[in-house]
Amino acid sequence: MSETSSRFRPAGIDVARFAPKHFLWERDGKVATITLNRPDRKNPLTFESYAELRDTFRALCYANDVKTVVINGAGGNFCSGGDVFEIIKPLVEMQHADDMTGLLEFTRMTGDLVKAMRACPQTIIAAVDGVCAGAGAIMAMASDLRYGTARSKVAFLFVRVGLAGADMGACNILPRIIGAGRAAELLYTGRALEGTEAERWGFFNKLCEPEQLLADAKVLAQSIASGPTFAHAMTKRCLHREWSMGIDEAIEAEAQAQAICMQTRDFERAYQAFAAKERPVFEGN
Repeated sequence: MSETSSRFRPAGIDVARFAPKHFLWERDGKVATITLNRPDRKNPLTFESYAELRDTFRALCYANDVKTVVINGAGGNFCSGGDVFEIIKPLVEMQHADDMTGLLEFTRMTGDLVKAMRACPQTIIAAVDGVCAGAGAIMAMASDLRYGTARSKVAFLFVRVGLAGADMGACNILPRIIGAGRAAELLYTGRALEGTEAERWGFFNKLCEPEQLLADAKVLAQSIASGPTFAHAMTKRCLHREWSMGIDEAIEAEAQAQAICMQTRDFERAYQAFAAKERPVFEGN
C-alpha cells in the first residue's frame, strides 16, 4: 500500500507495541501468534477475552505488517470454551432476570468474533492440542487451516448445557468442512471428535506430534506469509463469499478477483523470476 492511500485507512494494530490483556501476542516477521493463556483452567474465555479477540481480528484488517496468524493455547490444551463461572453463571443470572437484551448482546458479540476472523485478510492457522471445546471448537472451525494432535478432543458441546448446536455460525461453517451428516452428529450429540478421526473427516489438515505442533503451524504460517499475500487475501475472501453464490456467479466473481490480482507487482515478479529461472520473491503488493 502506498503512503498516500494508507492515510485514508484506520491505523489498526501497532504490531510493535500491541500488548493485549487477555491473551499472549508474539510477532516473528510477518507471522503473529495468539496464545490463549489460562492453562490452569484449560484456557477458557471470558466476556473480556471474547471482546478483545474480536477487536484484535477486526483491527488486523489494517495491520499491513502481519500476513498470517497462528492461534494456540498454553499448557497442552487449546480452549475449553466459555468459563463456567465467569460466563455461564452470569448468563443464567440474566435468564432469571428475564434479560433477553443482555443474552442477545452476548450471543451477537460471540458471533462477531467469528465474523472478524472470517473478514480479516490474514490466513489464520489453529494449532489444536488437548481440549478444544465449545467456543474453542468454534475458533478452530473459523480458522482457515487447522493442525491438530492425535490426543486432541474437539467438541461442539453446546447441547450438553441445554443449548442448540446453532452457535457462532456452526450450522453454516462446520458442514462445509466435514459434511452435513457428520456435522449434524457432532452438533446433536456434543461428543468429542478424537484427533485421528478429525483428520480423517477433514477437520484437521494435518496431525502433528504435540511437542512439534506449534512449530509446524508456524512453519506453515511462514510459508504462506512469504507467498503472494494480496492474492492469499483474495482467495480467503472468495472462499468465504462464494458459499452463497451459484456457479455462474462464482465464476464471474473469480474472474474479477483474478484480474485484480493480475495488476499486482507480485504477478509481474513471478513472471520475471520464471523467465530468469529463479524463485520469485513475493512482497504482497
